[in-house]
Parts: sequence; structure tokens; C-alpha cells
Amino acid sequence: MSTIQDKQLTDITVEDIMISSEKVAHVQLNNPLEHALLVLVKSGYSAVPVLDTSYKLVGTIGKTMILNEILGIERFEIEKLSEKRVYEIMDKEVPRLSKEDQFMDGLKMTINYPFVCVADEKGYFDGILTRRAILKQINRDYYQNKAK
Repeated sequence: MSTIQDKQLTDITVEDIMISSEKVAHVQLNNPLEHALLVLVKSGYSAVPVLDTSYKLVGTIGKTMILNEILGIERFEIEKLSEKRVYEIMDKEVPRLSKEDQFMDGLKMTINYPFVCVADEKGYFDGILTRRAILKQINRDYYQNKAK
């Protein structure tokens, strides 16, 4: 039985080290910004995926985006949190990987992002690949090879 510890970095796929969708905090397109901010604050994340009603990946939203949206000239316009919806301010340009992509593809993408969304060919959300997971795998590989 082969485990991830037995694989070379070049043999590892995104699926081997990604966090599955069931464990990832997310929001939906029509959620109010208030809900999105609560999810972000409660989860401790700076950004989360945005999904449509059929669980297809459509974007990401982050704390900074929300705070910029409610920042007025002289005060925070808190009332906008319940008036505006996620789809109005989310980032629609989302880098993505598939579960079959190689570890090195994930490494290259996480250089510029703390996490990259993973979706299938139809756009259904499968999970995320985090920079932390990439670094943990590189660290594990380094110490295994050092011991040899």
C-alpha cells in the first residue's frame, strides 16, 4: 500500500494534499456581505471561495474587499453589510487547479496566492490547495531525503 510519504514530489497530485470541499468554509453568491464577513471572522481566514447554488466555483471574497466596500468618506457604512450581496464585490478571476494536476503546478500557483481553489472540469468545487500544505510537503520531502 503506497502512501503519500512514499511518493516523490513529482508523483504527488493536488488531490493527495488538498483540503476537501466538505472541510472548507465558503459563501454563496446571494449571501449578504454581513454573512460573508461573519464566515471570514469566525473561520479566521482572510478569503473564502464563493459558490453558486449548485456548488460550482464562481469566485472568492475576502475581508479587505468587504471592508473597502463599506468604507465611507467619514465612517464605515455598516448598513451596506446587509444591503449588498457577495456577487456584487467578489473576485471573479479565480486561479484554479484540478485534482489531477501535479504537485509542481500547485507549487507554482501558491507562490502568488495563500490558497488555490480546486474544481472539476464542469466547475464543481472540490476543495482548496493551501500554501501551508505545499510547504509541509516540501519540508517532509527534504527531511526524508536528508535521512537517506
